[in-house]
Amino acid sequence: MTRKILVIEDDPSALKFAAYALQQGGYQVLTATNGVEGLKMAQDEEPDLLVLDVMLPGMDGFELCHRLRNAPATAELPIMMLSVKGRESDRNMGLTVGADQYCTKPIGPAELVTSVGRLLEGKGAAPVEGGHIREYLKFWSRDQRQEERR
Repeated sequence: MTRKILVIEDDPSALKFAAYALQQGGYQVLTATNGVEGLKMAQDEEPDLLVLDVMLPGMDGFELCHRLRNAPATAELPIMMLSVKGRESDRNMGLTVGADQYCTKPIGPAELVTSVGRLLEGKGAAPVEGGHIREYLKFWSRDQRQEERR
């Protein structure tokens, strides 16, 4: 069964890039160009994973992620934030509101497909180079998140 990925991105070239890379990786790709449309699609289409930009019209990615995490139907949906906002405070905010992984643009097609695959398999985030510091993003599998909530 082909896994369904929802990409929410307002930049046409970034959206086309992500959709193409993921399709070449064997995924079915749905797209939305603003936060409100993305929220509705996430609820209606039941994707297997969400790739989410932060700076979106209508509703930003942080708010959208927070809403999805607080809705029972989407609380366990794996979410990868992908943004040009690369400050530590932005990354921390993304992870705080519930993203499983926060990546910064630009990102290569192989890295995008690999990161999506790792999240879908529950293996967690891949190491990310941060200048001379090697950072590891925290990832909780669905089972661990459910256990943590109890």
